[in-house]
Amino acid sequence: MRWRSNLQALVFVACGALSLAANAADMKIGFIDAERVNRDSAPADQASKRLEKEFQPRMQELQRAEAQIKGAQTQLEKDGLTLSEADRRKREQDLSRQIVELQRKQREYTEDLNLRRNQELATLLERANKIIRQIAETEKYDLIIQEAVYRSPRVDITERVLKALADGK
Repeated sequence: MRWRSNLQALVFVACGALSLAANAADMKIGFIDAERVNRDSAPADQASKRLEKEFQPRMQELQRAEAQIKGAQTQLEKDGLTLSEADRRKREQDLSRQIVELQRKQREYTEDLNLRRNQELATLLERANKIIRQIAETEKYDLIIQEAVYRSPRVDITERVLKALADGK
């Protein structure tokens, strides 16, 4: 009697496994390479150019300040032996203040740039997700994933998403 219930359970499990295999065969799966969309899409390129244009003046200002500080350091090294102790100390303190100020401005620049980059990335991600949903609904995908250890090129829909982004959809 006991072996009969075990056999029934085994048959039930086997039928369930066959049913899952049949349903999986009908499932349509797609893959999107999100990193490639963030790197190679037309909107990503446009965002990169906007950021470069927006932050270029500040970068140039930081480079000028850095060059100025290096020049002051070089001058202090040359004049250091001929300056009085008080003058040398005053110039060293002034140089230290300039360095601290430059470092503060560099931190602010980096923080602002990262904030704007994240804003642009969020906008791109929102547009890409909208396009991915449209493709999924139109072409009746059951599942679209963004990360995988392995994927077949036939399930990769990244090119279609890149094209739709380039077309401005």
